[in-house]
Amino acid sequence: MFFSALFLLTWQCASIQQPKGGPKDSIPPTVLEETPPNLTRNFDAEKIVIEFDEFIKLSNPFKEISVSPDLDQPINPRVRRKNIEITLPDSLEENTTYTINFGKAIGDFNEGNPLLNYSYVFSTGDIIDSLSVSGKVINALTKEAEKEITVMLIPSRQDSIFGKRKANIFTLTDTAGNFRLQNLREDVYRIYALREENNDRIYNAPTELIGFLDDSITLSKDTAGILLEISKGIPKDFRLLDRKIEPNGKITFVFNKPLENASLTVIHPPQLDTDKQVEYTPNRDSATMWVNDLTFDSLKVTISDNGVVLDTFLMRRGRNDKYDRDFVITDNLSRNKVNRIQHIELTSGSPVQSIDRSKIVLLVDSVPVTNFQLAKDTSNQRRYILRYNWRPKRDYQLTIEEGAFNGFFSDKNKSFSKNFTMDETENFGDILLKINVPDSTQQYLVQLIDEKKDFIYQSIPITSSTDIPFSQFPGGKYTIRVVYDDNRNGKWDTGDVYEKRQPERVWYFGKTFIIRANWEQEETITIPE
Repeated sequence: MFFSALFLLTWQCASIQQPKGGPKDSIPPTVLEETPPNLTRNFDAEKIVIEFDEFIKLSNPFKEISVSPDLDQPINPRVRRKNIEITLPDSLEENTTYTINFGKAIGDFNEGNPLLNYSYVFSTGDIIDSLSVSGKVINALTKEAEKEITVMLIPSRQDSIFGKRKANIFTLTDTAGNFRLQNLREDVYRIYALREENNDRIYNAPTELIGFLDDSITLSKDTAGILLEISKGIPKDFRLLDRKIEPNGKITFVFNKPLENASLTVIHPPQLDTDKQVEYTPNRDSATMWVNDLTFDSLKVTISDNGVVLDTFLMRRGRNDKYDRDFVITDNLSRNKVNRIQHIELTSGSPVQSIDRSKIVLLVDSVPVTNFQLAKDTSNQRRYILRYNWRPKRDYQLTIEEGAFNGFFSDKNKSFSKNFTMDETENFGDILLKINVPDSTQQYLVQLIDEKKDFIYQSIPITSSTDIPFSQFPGGKYTIRVVYDDNRNGKWDTGDVYEKRQPERVWYFGKTFIIRANWEQEETITIPE
């Protein structure tokens, strides 16, 4: 009895328990054995077995896994616990190197950690194709390396990136943006880099970023040092991505590409077209429309570019939809503070027809003042800038009385007031840039941007060497970007793969500026050719 109890106690203490806590598994599966071995010549096996060190699963195998060159019958990989088994068709060509690329399909069973860029290669002849292509993928605007970008090599005779047939020769960039395609045969290829949305290795989504070389690659030896710069391309055909009527009566349209000279026309009911108001975003890839009468049952609208009709569409209101036009005026006052740089921005909810300045009242220590400036913002037709010589240790009150702002459809704002003071941190400084340009026939955009390269504070076009002052900017870190504005349109233009036009060139001054309070600094910048 004693020994039975002791045995039971020992067995319970030694039983295996599921580990609790600890770091999450982030290691992909490891290949232990390949049968036949990878890179086998004179291959004549009917089945391939790949063994891993843990249980695995396949994700999207029909999208991720490809065979190059194509087979008459698709392969159907099957998972058997820790193995992948592939039965091959009888139609393999003689003296041919085949590559089975698994993309991101293979992952461990529990966490799905992907084994990236794993390939199984074999040859039905004495020789395995051994040429390679390597390089790097970067973002065309930020110049940062891009990871997990699909790089595709397509024989020129069957360039299919724009069609329905996915590319079979591909790989993914590593964390440093580097890529390498191996076991290639001599041929003429096109090469593309694609940040995909739907993992089909076809350029067919408006938000996909694409990079390419202008010319084909004639591959007769190993080719290295290829640089691909990806950017959001311009779709070939126009498409309306979204359209909707907001509860406040605002009608919005989103396009899949910028338009040069867009025009919206209400063809039903026709009377709504007479006094409609339309506003386009700065890059002209979306529009907002306001109409006088919101009692319509449906709207029929055409959209044109340069006088050519691109689309006609019908918008119906729901049975229970109610539209209540608003004309709200908002401001940019944060923490009830103003500074002498940003001033006060007043933005209306819909287009402004007129302003009654007498109904805009600014009090300084309870005393009304009239020497403030009010001007329309050139970058936003519904925004107005109120400027004043703000001073510390003053109490300000701004009152926008009813009817100060008047819309096109008898809209008037409601009255509101704001109390605020001046931001006394005085955390502003100046930068003077002495710019030297290499070519006076070229236009350059000198841009002061944030350290993350996300926001443009100012963009100054120049064509000759000059001094550019950036005055009274808030303390922080900044850098300088220069755009080679080839078409002189005042903005950076992305690439167009259909026209084989690369993105406009960008150069960064390799230094970060730190603006300090009440500090002036000077920097000489020589733009390279």
